[in-house]
Amino acid sequence: MPGFHLNLSLMTPGHFRHAWRAPYADPLAYLDIDYFQRLARIAEAAAIDAVFLGDGPALRGEIEEAPGTGIDPLVLLGNLAAVTQRLGVVITASTTYNSPYNLARRFQALDHVTKGRAAVNIVTTGTPAAAANFGLTEHPDKTTRYRRAWEFLDVVTRLWDSWEPDWLVADKSEGRYADTAKIHRIDHEGEFFSVAGPLPVPPGPQGRPVIVQAGGSEGGLRLAGDFADVVFTVAQTQAKAVAFREDIRRRASASGRHPDDVKISLGVVVLVAATEAEARERERKLYAQLPIERLTTTLLANLGLPEGSFGPEDPISASDLPDTVPGGAFSTGFSVSTRALLAEGPRTPRELIQRGAGGAGHRLLVGSAEQVADDLESWYRAGTADGFTVMPAETAVDLEAFTTLVVPILQQRGLFQREYGAPTLRERFGLSVRHRGNDVDSVPA
Repeated sequence: MPGFHLNLSLMTPGHFRHAWRAPYADPLAYLDIDYFQRLARIAEAAAIDAVFLGDGPALRGEIEEAPGTGIDPLVLLGNLAAVTQRLGVVITASTTYNSPYNLARRFQALDHVTKGRAAVNIVTTGTPAAAANFGLTEHPDKTTRYRRAWEFLDVVTRLWDSWEPDWLVADKSEGRYADTAKIHRIDHEGEFFSVAGPLPVPPGPQGRPVIVQAGGSEGGLRLAGDFADVVFTVAQTQAKAVAFREDIRRRASASGRHPDDVKISLGVVVLVAATEAEARERERKLYAQLPIERLTTTLLANLGLPEGSFGPEDPISASDLPDTVPGGAFSTGFSVSTRALLAEGPRTPRELIQRGAGGAGHRLLVGSAEQVADDLESWYRAGTADGFTVMPAETAVDLEAFTTLVVPILQQRGLFQREYGAPTLRERFGLSVRHRGNDVDSVPA
């Protein structure tokens, strides 16, 4: 069985958002480039495939009690790519609050300057506060956002394919540089966008930058099957994860793609230490910092339950839930994952919040290095994913602990690479170079 990929989240102070309250934590670390460069170098020394950073184009209300997402990820991770040689960078960008031409051009440029280490994490933005920052009177509903996202990615991928691989002539004696018959306009006219194309430069080393996508709604699943190279997902149970992976592979096949051309990266929040006792003590301290009442309100809303209908210690059963995931749920994927957990038996909001890493939603994995390695191997061998996006509970502590304690065990077991092989991120993920060709007019000579 081949090994799996590993990505590391750089979310700071960690996926326990209140970890900044620890006495040793720097409350301004999420703005410190020296701190992030150190993390990137640690990740590269461990042959981690890529680093990842979530983002949203608005300041959220939680800033009163915890840091936000911080520096624009294109600027931050672009800098990290410049101080590393092999490490991939997965950069979050919104299809709701970007233009496809600008995004396509920027990420194609990034693919060139990183020599094939660029990936874009496509999101539709679930934060209504973003609308006012971009001149909209209201945030588009989820159906509209995903319809726009599909057209957005259709335009972006066509722009990335607007130069054929054999465009270069470079005939110095004749003074002919490019074969313009191999460079195409896309002349797109759609519901949301009008884009002529082509891009001003040819494809980078990957052909296309890697497309990462996360979203458990029907719109998100359609995007995954049609466009995604890597799908970032959430699951609290192995059965749910296996079913999700099989569904995505079926959707890719139905879209005319090989099912192996889309990889599943399962998010897991990791809190690791030299011993389980040490890890459990840090876990206890992190739990003590949680604003449990507010997080309970958020949890109930995501499950479609009325505010105040359950207190933090009141058990919730699967029978208490509405028949379907509410349309207003902030994350369909998180809601579906939590529902799958409740199908196994009642849980209190406090238990669900703690199981979901203090409200982060992803499964929390706590233990010694051997226990963490055993767990990841078990989930991988069960067919849940093609790899993992490890989300440190406390980034300043758990990122380095994971790379120095857990990664060597995974390498010894033959589950993870000891050194970088292929030069591009696309190849390391086991993905083919993508270029679908064009049936549009070439650029006039």
